[in-house]
Amino acid sequence: MNKSQDHLAEPDVVRRVDDVTGALEGLTAILEQDEDLSVVLQRVCLQVVQAVPDAEMASITLLRDGGYSTATATGDVARRIDQAQYDAGEGPCLEAARTGTIQRVKVREAARRWPEFAAAAEGASVASFLSAPLFIDSEYQGSLNLYGAGGDGFGALDAALLELYTTAAEAALRGARRYVSARETVGQLRTALSSRAVIDQAKGMLMAVHRISEKEAFDMLVKRSQEQNVKLREVAERFVAEVLDS
Repeated sequence: MNKSQDHLAEPDVVRRVDDVTGALEGLTAILEQDEDLSVVLQRVCLQVVQAVPDAEMASITLLRDGGYSTATATGDVARRIDQAQYDAGEGPCLEAARTGTIQRVKVREAARRWPEFAAAAEGASVASFLSAPLFIDSEYQGSLNLYGAGGDGFGALDAALLELYTTAAEAALRGARRYVSARETVGQLRTALSSRAVIDQAKGMLMAVHRISEKEAFDMLVKRSQEQNVKLREVAERFVAEVLDS
């Protein structure tokens, strides 16, 4: 595809915006079916190549535990290019993540700005780089990266389309993260309520059998938990089961 985008006809621009819209609709459909973040990130990576037609490959870089890593990519070549940036500590994806600005760079400019990375990435058949900052929440942030093989490099329209897609994808991913977090909280509350119920049941049995107070019954359970080195809930469950089986 010719990347001289300054002279694109209006129908071409509309078609490209439609491509982004279609990709986002597909992402929304995935969010309705699967809330697993790794699956959603993979879908984002695959669909952004369709949203920005001049992109040959894509990847997503995330900052986790103080270091950068590739969460997903469309292929091994993209992963190798990402890794070259992590090893060198420089490159378009790291620059986008660190500065919060889109990086649109051709190979020659990359060689001037990040010589160590460019040398490591040489031979990957990539002619241009386009990376946008990706911020989901304080735990998940990094960049969405595109790699092009064409000689003309990414144009201003490519950058605008990527920014549009990334902004909408961030909102969708935040929604998915909130849903997962809420579901985990509900699960934890259910576990806590279940634990409390069985502990209360065990306390009641101990109080009836030994004619002791609620505090004394609870202390007995805690002591047994410490002696057996198991959770209080497990001690309570075992005791209740023993009484019911006897």
